[in-house]
Amino acid sequence: MKILAIADIEDPLLWDYWRRERTRDIDLILSCGDLKAAYLEFLTTMVNVPLLYVRGNHDDCYQDRPPEGCDCIDGKLVVHNGIRIMGLGGSMKYKPGDNQYTETGMFIRAMKLSFAIARAGGIDILVTHAPAKGYGDLEDYPHWGFETFNSIMTHYQPKYMLHGHVHTNYGIVKKEYLHPSGTKIFNVCGYKILDI
Repeated sequence: MKILAIADIEDPLLWDYWRRERTRDIDLILSCGDLKAAYLEFLTTMVNVPLLYVRGNHDDCYQDRPPEGCDCIDGKLVVHNGIRIMGLGGSMKYKPGDNQYTETGMFIRAMKLSFAIARAGGIDILVTHAPAKGYGDLEDYPHWGFETFNSIMTHYQPKYMLHGHVHTNYGIVKKEYLHPSGTKIFNVCGYKILDI
């Protein structure tokens, strides 16, 4: 399965200068948040594959107008073509607003999915907006990662974790990590194509 993973930046190559050959073999689009609804709608229409998304900390507007033709997996575990995908959007809570959580709040959200994970027999892909603590996060509080995500990877050992939130223009940003659990972590800010 070939996955187009996107986050944070509406890449001109996928929007303004979109060409069918760039996305010809894509089977699924996963959005890690902070993208315009119109961009998600455009991609799912033009690529003509399902688009699953979590909300980023700047996606409050999705409450009034969610992206049409796309499926929100925030706080859910879904199975797509045999691939078990868990979504936990949002960032560390740093100001009033939706889609921001304390560490305890994110832990509670994850615990609510325990039964669904057990029923599915595990997780293959963890889709988040924020990074895991110590794996691609930054020192400023709004860009801290969640320790909860480390616990999920340690316990369930998904093959992949995809996130955004930490933009490449923030400085030197490492985009790939290998977690001690064996999970491959990718910061997909902009876009990344994964063949799994």
